[in-house]
Amino acid sequence: MDERRRQFLRGVGVTATVASAGCVGRLRTLTGAPSSPAAETATAQFRGETTRRGVSPEQTVPESVRVDWRRDGLNTGDHTAAKASPVEAPDGDLVVTGDTGEVWKVAPSGEIRWRTDATDTTRGFHGTPMVANDAVYVGAYDGALYCFDLETGTQYWRTQVGDAIGSSPGYHDGRVYIAVEYYDPSGGIFALDAITGEVVWQDQRVTNHPHSTCAIDRETGRLVVGDNDGKLYAWSYPDHEFLWTFETGGSIKGPVATYDGGAFFGSWDDQIYRVALDDGSQVWSVDTGANVMSGPSVDPATETVYIGDQHESLYALDAARGTQQWAADVGGWVIGCPTVTDDHVLVGSYAPKLVALDRTTGEAVWSVEGEGEMTGTPLVTDDAIYMTERASDGYLNGDGGPSGALYRIVAA
Repeated sequence: MDERRRQFLRGVGVTATVASAGCVGRLRTLTGAPSSPAAETATAQFRGETTRRGVSPEQTVPESVRVDWRRDGLNTGDHTAAKASPVEAPDGDLVVTGDTGEVWKVAPSGEIRWRTDATDTTRGFHGTPMVANDAVYVGAYDGALYCFDLETGTQYWRTQVGDAIGSSPGYHDGRVYIAVEYYDPSGGIFALDAITGEVVWQDQRVTNHPHSTCAIDRETGRLVVGDNDGKLYAWSYPDHEFLWTFETGGSIKGPVATYDGGAFFGSWDDQIYRVALDDGSQVWSVDTGANVMSGPSVDPATETVYIGDQHESLYALDAARGTQQWAADVGGWVIGCPTVTDDHVLVGSYAPKLVALDRTTGEAVWSVEGEGEMTGTPLVTDDAIYMTERASDGYLNGDGGPSGALYRIVAA
């Protein structure tokens, strides 16, 4: 799309029909587009990159911490799915979305640079936003994928691809990948052109409300996503040929991570799995005795998998064999994802609190109390830790408690 075309669309707005099958065929509204050509990789996305490993070995966390500030009003709903997590923009600001339907760009000082009320759906945004092409991409519970200007928050385009989106987008080579839900229940996975918002590929084989976030493993040439039907679905990448499914005994709600030819994920059949990416065969499984909605962090340096469950535990498992290295009681259900740094593992829980654990022993180093369950995934930057929570029980019950907040946590 040339600059003249972009300026025209910014000025007048355009509505076009998306030609697609099933429950799609909605409208695509354009009010501009990010600069082209599109970048090959994203600047920031959920769990760091498309393999969703959730490891930041270059980052460290302090031995003691304090809350620098909190910004209320991000999450106000009672939907219990994990809340969206913040990502860091190239200028050091944070981009975060909430179940209010708002997108925020927030300075490290706590100043809100801009906020846009993008969708009035009752569950707003639960997916973590992604930054690429100087733009913000995120899916909403109204079934649309949105694109906003990173600097101003102006909406570029909105593409309707389903009835609800609870997953986070992935990005590679100018395409945005997203799992989509329909009311049937059924679902699908889509790839959209990052500049125009047009659907360039879809597969509606995914059959039951895919809330899971997909992973793209370029080393093995695989795209995988979990589904509420208990199956892991796999396609070749980048040519999108459907290859196989792996069936579990319960819903796969959380994101999938990939490493060393394997897909790692949890299921509501109480198991944590490693499945071979080449043919979908099971490598190992671990029975936790509780539903697993958390997504795994996989540390290539130590070949360790960190993942939580709804039995108040965080586990460290050997990636090759699944053997347990340690298990730590974190005081509440873990339905978000842990973040691994140089020496620590950070995880939020229903306690409600954020806990930092020694990643070798599982011993707690410090914790930060929250007002509502901390179900987001911690973001660690060079000088702070950021975390989101759902609204407090007092707020949800109308007893005057605080709404869900974004926290900045710094060295004490």
